[in-house]
Amino acid sequence: MWNSSIRLRNVTRHDAGRYRCEISAATEQGQDAAETEVSLSVLVPPALPVCVVPSSAMSGTVIELRCKENEGFPASKYKWYRNGIALLENPDSRRGKKRRVSYTMNTMTGTLLFNPVSNNDTGEYYCEAANGIGPPRRCPVKRMQVDDLNVGGIIAAVVIVSLIIASCGLGVYYAQTKGYFS
Repeated sequence: MWNSSIRLRNVTRHDAGRYRCEISAATEQGQDAAETEVSLSVLVPPALPVCVVPSSAMSGTVIELRCKENEGFPASKYKWYRNGIALLENPDSRRGKKRRVSYTMNTMTGTLLFNPVSNNDTGEYYCEAANGIGPPRRCPVKRMQVDDLNVGGIIAAVVIVSLIIASCGLGVYYAQTKGYFS
């Protein structure tokens, strides 16, 4: 068998696939031929990921943050950061800490699910995509503000609107009894 090589320059992801190489050469015994099949994988670093982070959320609701990039090969794995600190992939695996954790991170799909979200989850979030080819890439930082439902404010608004409607009703009743609508 012969020892040979080929060098490919400026390959793109579209060059990936299976290739067959056929070799023939004249020998003292006549024509000799051989063939082999090879697979070409083109490794591509991740592109800048797109992150979807809500700017505000209501405490106690379910919120999903998403991160995705489709250019890298092999596929990227994702890591989320809050206020510049990496979030743990498996937060319940920490020993000695009894803090209730309300999120689940999927490093394969790039989702960060808060179930439920709390005021403690307020912060600046970004995601990092990495596949071992080239440097990791991260999306711009986005702030998520988590607020409590203002029950007192809602009750006050309902009372005020009810008083206004009652006042209007009493005014109409008074006007009708005085004969202003005749």
